[in-house]
Amino acid sequence: MQSVNSAPSFRLPFPILRSIYGTFGHRNAICRQECTRANLRISNLNSGRVRAASASADASTMSVEMAKRDVLGALSQIIDPDFGTDIVSCGFVKDLEINETFEEVSFRLELTTPACPVKDMFEEKANEVVAAIPWVKKVTVTMSAQPAKPVFAGELPKGLQKISNIIAVSSCKGGVGKSTVAVNLAYTLAGMGARVGIFDADVFGPSLPTMVSPENRLLEMNPETRSIYPTEYLGVKLVSFGFAGQGRAIMRGPMVSGVVNQLLTTAEWGELDYLVIDMPPGTGDIHLTLCQVAPLTAAVIVTTPQKLSFIDVAKGVRMFSKLKVPCIAVVENMCYFDADGKRYFPFGKGSGSQVVQQFGIPHLFDLPIRPTLSASGDDGMPEVAREPQGEVAKTFQDLGVCVVQQCAKIRQQVSTAVSYDRLRKVIRVKVPDSDEEFFLHPATVRRNDRSAQSVDEWTGEQKIQYGDVPEDIEPEEIRPMGNYAVSITWPDGFSQIAPYDQLEMIERLVDIPLPASTGV
Repeated sequence: MQSVNSAPSFRLPFPILRSIYGTFGHRNAICRQECTRANLRISNLNSGRVRAASASADASTMSVEMAKRDVLGALSQIIDPDFGTDIVSCGFVKDLEINETFEEVSFRLELTTPACPVKDMFEEKANEVVAAIPWVKKVTVTMSAQPAKPVFAGELPKGLQKISNIIAVSSCKGGVGKSTVAVNLAYTLAGMGARVGIFDADVFGPSLPTMVSPENRLLEMNPETRSIYPTEYLGVKLVSFGFAGQGRAIMRGPMVSGVVNQLLTTAEWGELDYLVIDMPPGTGDIHLTLCQVAPLTAAVIVTTPQKLSFIDVAKGVRMFSKLKVPCIAVVENMCYFDADGKRYFPFGKGSGSQVVQQFGIPHLFDLPIRPTLSASGDDGMPEVAREPQGEVAKTFQDLGVCVVQQCAKIRQQVSTAVSYDRLRKVIRVKVPDSDEEFFLHPATVRRNDRSAQSVDEWTGEQKIQYGDVPEDIEPEEIRPMGNYAVSITWPDGFSQIAPYDQLEMIERLVDIPLPASTGV
């Protein structure tokens, strides 16, 4: 008998039990999977929140100075091929800005000239290296060029105060194609993006009115300021005696020098990156006047293959050397012509190479005998403007790149040739085109002034005495004077002109130790 209070014994058959268990077990498994997925989603969400919080914390802890250091460190990987140093050290990076969230970076690259041949490479590389910084999401790079200004400390005529580089194109011999080279070089530089002017310095036989075709063929003068307004053709400013309504001059040498001086210095050139001077033949008064009045940056020498041309060109190179004007390139005109698949050299070979080898001029460019090049000089349209993709234009493009690069190097060397090291209290000197660096005591430099204020011009007697110059004197400012000297301003108001040649002769300091650090 079963107890009344006991529950009846009840068992399900095994197949039914397995079926029911399997159904619930399957649902259980599904539940477990869903829970796992939900947990993963929650985990990922939390992880994302952690990463976002971490990034936010990093952004909050990173200062603007740290961010700018990151950007400048990345940009310092870009090396300027002309100066051999990075663009940060060159001072090209300007207006660096970083937004509040440290995601967007903007800056400006200020190059030495708008005609810089590697400006596109700089822009592309700057975008690339800054975008590679982990926290940067957007990069904005703008390109610009330094304002036009000469590397010169003296008082310049008003018309020349905003010209960065003055290039003399010279041959010292007539009929070699000097004017052709000068005009086509000028329009090549303009095509590279530079602001350019041409000054035709030949008063006896000006070539510019024949080689270009401006609408206004007469120079105008401001009656109040007595300044001359250049005429213009294809964006290049032009001044020539041939545009003065006089044609060719018949006058004596001193008058010619005065006319050339007036045309060059009273012209309203405005801001120019390059002023190309088409020099007249010879090595006389006009050449010396131009070299003394205008702070020439460099010279381009034009020759032909004949030996006679080399003899005259050599005189010109020596003249520029004495005047401390570096010759940066030689153009050998009328070298060859091509016919029937062969190249012919009707005037021989070697004049240009001889100039390069004998005087150490680094670059040589050959121009062929071309009817179109000759015709362009007669019909008023420069060859590089008429056929910008032609063979002659390519040669002038190479010459233009050479001129831009060499002028940039010269300006850099001149601007840093002489400086004052305030930490060591010495004047540091590294003359252009020299690998030697040496140090001078400021007081010694001041005592070795050779001007009329310090030395009697008639007797050679030293006016300034040793004790007149304090041993601890320091220069207030050192500025370049063209390619040959610096102007040093002293605390007593005296302005000393110190040529590089003189500085090289002064007693030098050796073993200059750095002062002990005073930092805590």
